[in-house]
Amino acid sequence: MKHYPNLTIIVCFVFILGAAPDITASIPVPAEVSGAPGSGREKKKDKKKRKETAIAGQGAVESSAPQYAEELLVTGIEEDTAADLEFGDYDFFPEGAATADAEARALAGLNVYDDARPLHFKHTPEALDSLVAKWNGDNISTNYESYFRDFIDLDSTASLDGELPDSVYSARLRRMVSPIYLGYNDIVKRYIVAYSQTRKGTIARMLGLSRVYFPMIEQELAAAGLPLELRMLPVIESALNPTAVSRMGASGLWQFMHGTGRAYGLEITSYHDERYDPVASTRAACRFLKDLYRMYGDWTLALAAYNCGPGNVNKAIKRAGGEAKTFWDIYEYLPRETRGYVPAFIGATYAFAYHRQHGIEPIPSELPVSRDTVHVNRLLHLEQVSSTLGMNLETLRTLNPQYKLDIVPAVENKVYHLTLPQYEIARYIEREQDIHDKDSIYLAQFITVDPVTNTPQITVTAASTEYRIKSGDTLGAIARKYGVTVNQLIKWNNITNPNKLRIGQRIEIRK
Repeated sequence: MKHYPNLTIIVCFVFILGAAPDITASIPVPAEVSGAPGSGREKKKDKKKRKETAIAGQGAVESSAPQYAEELLVTGIEEDTAADLEFGDYDFFPEGAATADAEARALAGLNVYDDARPLHFKHTPEALDSLVAKWNGDNISTNYESYFRDFIDLDSTASLDGELPDSVYSARLRRMVSPIYLGYNDIVKRYIVAYSQTRKGTIARMLGLSRVYFPMIEQELAAAGLPLELRMLPVIESALNPTAVSRMGASGLWQFMHGTGRAYGLEITSYHDERYDPVASTRAACRFLKDLYRMYGDWTLALAAYNCGPGNVNKAIKRAGGEAKTFWDIYEYLPRETRGYVPAFIGATYAFAYHRQHGIEPIPSELPVSRDTVHVNRLLHLEQVSSTLGMNLETLRTLNPQYKLDIVPAVENKVYHLTLPQYEIARYIEREQDIHDKDSIYLAQFITVDPVTNTPQITVTAASTEYRIKSGDTLGAIARKYGVTVNQLIKWNNITNPNKLRIGQRIEIRK
């Protein structure tokens, strides 16, 4: 694979990471402030009085402190231990936490300059989850803003309205140094104008959703050694909708067809379809894109093959004389819908990078930006979780679109993951038993009584297909056709000799 310019990698990584936050930021102690302690410690008598003031005065001081700082003070300090409030190293505040810490001190009735270090609170797991959620959200938002401010908002023509001269569009694309050729011509211009002028609302919504999905997508692309600009593919494939389904049956963020999804390791069953799983499908897309680039050695050809399949690209190359090197060399020989694919990719990339120059601002998504996962090792209905934790069921479904029937089919020692807002993780762990105590309400159809132990058992019967053996069939060929393994076929059908199949023999294939 080609070596990508370091500049591209640095610029794109800023979008995710930005500058590392100074998480140990604290309020300095000005020497000229009257009453500021010279040594950072006051006499024991004054300290005790100050602690009593903190206990008695919580909530009495008006403040614009961020919610997470106020929550730590109000819910994170247990009443019986509040008198033991101590100063200490607290390294969990994000960049800019100095102001939050100062206002937190005010909420507690303390002097802002009482100590140069942040407060050390005794807090609950729930408060920590809220803090992490806020920290992640702030980091993503701050770095998203800094990317455009530091690397894009440098254009002297930003005040121009309407359609811009070709020289401006071309220069802006050249400024976006990328291993993917972002060429400019009249076809690309039509897409740039469409996205930046006539479809501003669409781009505004995509910008809002990008804050939810781009950090994860960029992380997987970077881990796979792929250009980060490929993050735009799910924008033009699915409009960043994990549940999108095309007329042809392509599904998910990356619009995998059934066969391609299974070929790249995605589990597709009656209960669980990883094409809808944002993380699993992104990893599969990375593997697919890597294979396509190895085939063609050019990213524009690889993108065309992602859309219409390598077979159609190969036919177009042959019709173009066999010497084609890029998408533009085979443009007129490609299927009609694929001719607009690479231009749409370039146009969307432009619109995302220069949206502010065109007066487009992100429409915030209601999806939680900060999320985490828990492992599930037994059958679980999403309504068990939503009803116990008081979560909105639709939000839970949106975070876990891969569970098609609202059921996590974790049986037979097979572990699945459940995605939750960061601030719900501790509550889920705390109330996990309460959640599973509702099995009889939401999973009644799966509960059977073991005749030996006379105890209820939860079982899931997998959907299956019957296949009749034809002349020339092998278990390997059948397994590849249906996206399963030979060992699974042997196990499901109690086959003792896989080399002796009978014509007309029926075998079960579970999905």
